[in-house]
Amino acid sequence: MLASLEKTPLTIFREMKLFIIVWVGQLIASIGSTVSAFALDVWVYEQTGSVTQFALISLANTLPLILLAPVAGLFVDRWDRKWTMIISDLLAILPTVAIAVLLLLGRLEMWQIYLANTLSAVFMAFQMPAFIASITLLVPKQHLGRANGMLSFMNGTARVIAPPLGGVLLGLISLQGIIILHITTVLLSLGFLLWVQFPKSNAAVASEESSFFKETTYGFSYLLARPGLLGLLIISAYSLFLVGTVQVITTPLVLSFAPVTVLGTIISLFGVAILAGGLLMGIWGGMENNMNVIYTCMLLTGALLMIAGFQASIVVFIAGIFLFFLIRPIIASSTQAIFQSKVEPLVQGRVFSIKGAIEAVGLPLGYITIGPLAEKVFEPLMSSDGLLAGSIGQVIGVGTGRGMGLLLVITGILTISTTCIAYFYPRLRLVEDELPDIPHDVTLATRDVSISARPTVGSQN
Repeated sequence: MLASLEKTPLTIFREMKLFIIVWVGQLIASIGSTVSAFALDVWVYEQTGSVTQFALISLANTLPLILLAPVAGLFVDRWDRKWTMIISDLLAILPTVAIAVLLLLGRLEMWQIYLANTLSAVFMAFQMPAFIASITLLVPKQHLGRANGMLSFMNGTARVIAPPLGGVLLGLISLQGIIILHITTVLLSLGFLLWVQFPKSNAAVASEESSFFKETTYGFSYLLARPGLLGLLIISAYSLFLVGTVQVITTPLVLSFAPVTVLGTIISLFGVAILAGGLLMGIWGGMENNMNVIYTCMLLTGALLMIAGFQASIVVFIAGIFLFFLIRPIIASSTQAIFQSKVEPLVQGRVFSIKGAIEAVGLPLGYITIGPLAEKVFEPLMSSDGLLAGSIGQVIGVGTGRGMGLLLVITGILTISTTCIAYFYPRLRLVEDELPDIPHDVTLATRDVSISARPTVGSQN
């Protein structure tokens, strides 16, 4: 077990105090921004009645993060990370302010919402890698798993709170009031951020590249030169693909054997699972060998997907997918801890930006591939008169939803198989032993740095 687990909670708090202050501010802003995003999504759907218009908002929020990753990472490494977060947050809320003004004047149109979301995402493409790259400056190595678990807890909290709170606030203070609340939470979180004096890294980075093209592609080159980290990134992206798979299947599969009133409760339960997984990781902190944790969790993920899809039972499905989402923060936190302990601080912006972009592709890839497969291929195969009704159908059942159940079973089998294959790749299995840790003086910098006495106003995650 980690040595940190033998310490008292007060000792752990002291060693993580800088990160905890920043994290509290990010938690406040995350709740505000998620509630605002939920309310705006509802407003768009109510105004247009179009699922396509609704989906375009998600595209506007995601595409800039992927396209700008190489450039954003380069500048994050060159700039002060604390001020990169502050300025990015301030610029990211300006489009939100514009939406509030246009809404107040009665002149808000759909294209303006897409533009505003795109601009906000552009600035957040700089904020997010700056935040992630700052963790190694704020947290000792032995607490990286705990810190990443707290990030998962933050995201889970926002996911659980946003829908019910957004629905209540829409009726009480309307969309304009929610946007003002969002802006207020960002300013409050900036106050926490300004309060903390970030430690400075003394680590040197050997880099001979000088051209802009080589600098922006440095993150790719870095990962290609370290196949263990690249393999770990592929596993992480695949786990997000599985999340997209589960999310796109959940609604139609649940509705195939349960009323719509049950669906909302189930989705909220899955948010609770993410929150619980993040809380568990935040308290536990992980193990010394993160790869063993990742391999074990991926095997469990495959088994749970098989169980969830094996029979048309709402109880079995909820139990299987609840545990699936409970495990997800453990995989994410362990993966991030390895990257944070192995990637030099002065290049983390570039590497983490590329990492985030590749991982971000996994989620929509699950949406666009699994949906058509379920609807056009597996559901017809598992209908009462389908080709597989007399064989596999005799085991898992036939009819509406059974094709999606079979797809979950197959996905689970593939996950177990690929995890076993990945275990026999030595560069991945031994990545924590073969790659050196980042300089020890960086990871312990928080012990010698005090909190800046500059409380003021003013992060969105």
